[in-house]
Amino acid sequence: MNEVTVSAPGKLMLLGEHAVVYNRPCLVTAVDQRMRATIELLENSQEFQLEAPDVNVTNYKKPLSDLGVGDIPKGAQFVEVAVRNMTEKYPLSSGLKITTASEFSSLFGFGSSSASTVCVIKALSILLGINLSKKEIFDMSYKTVLDIQKKGSGFDVAAAVFGGTLYFVTGGRAIEPLPVFSLPLIVGYSGVKADTVTLINKVKESFAGREIILDEIYNGIKNLVEEAKIAVLKSDWQKLGDLMNQNQRYLRDDLGVSIPKLDDMINASLLAGAYGAKLSGAGGGDCMIAIAPKETQELVKAGIIQAGGEVIHVKNNAEGVRVE
Repeated sequence: MNEVTVSAPGKLMLLGEHAVVYNRPCLVTAVDQRMRATIELLENSQEFQLEAPDVNVTNYKKPLSDLGVGDIPKGAQFVEVAVRNMTEKYPLSSGLKITTASEFSSLFGFGSSSASTVCVIKALSILLGINLSKKEIFDMSYKTVLDIQKKGSGFDVAAAVFGGTLYFVTGGRAIEPLPVFSLPLIVGYSGVKADTVTLINKVKESFAGREIILDEIYNGIKNLVEEAKIAVLKSDWQKLGDLMNQNQRYLRDDLGVSIPKLDDMINASLLAGAYGAKLSGAGGGDCMIAIAPKETQELVKAGIIQAGGEVIHVKNNAEGVRVE
């Protein structure tokens, strides 16, 4: 085999953001908008080629020996460093061409970088004839993310590898798939692009000298996640909604990472009959989620739109990385 196409899902954080960067658990679900990567081995070549038009990378080429070196375009970083990390451990005797295509906009914080990293690791393992377990794919992909971002919990990598809905602890210390068919979630996009690493640093800086208080907040969020895990296992959506509301109060009032636009969308969801609603991800913009009974879902969607948001139509609990 000298060519393979692999896809991996995006993700949505349910509860536990920010705290999960600091050794606490979170709940995350995979969404059915997917990243695809086709890798083709190039015989009689020692060149790395990348076509990633979704992130404005076209006709990008360099020698395999220069992987990870020099000025790498932002859109190429995760793919290139993933190839470097993989081929350092499992040497490659030929060049390769990678073509990526995304079903989801890189505007949304659905984890496109992590999904593309996971696709590359999985595809290369197949082409090199190496039988990597899901945990090994996670470890290699997570290393790649840390090499580039220096920070990150790895929950988005885990969602891309394992799929479904997961109970996850920082760095993959726990990755527990939860037996759930689907969650009655509605997703709204604020129209404001947010940067995760910037927001994590902003929180850290704002609590300089008050680390004990921050620790208490993160422990409070941890307790909500543990309760939410039980609610998900019981399909107790009303309880899950209540816990989401409590998590949002921590994010808005204590950590200060919500914005008025998200607050408006969240309040509109609750007024329209959602059990609970919160921002999803690092905050500062990006997406919010609401959980609602079937009979109020359309009203909740209308409320989000009325508040100036955009409803994103995705299915949750999606399948993890797979060969296409």
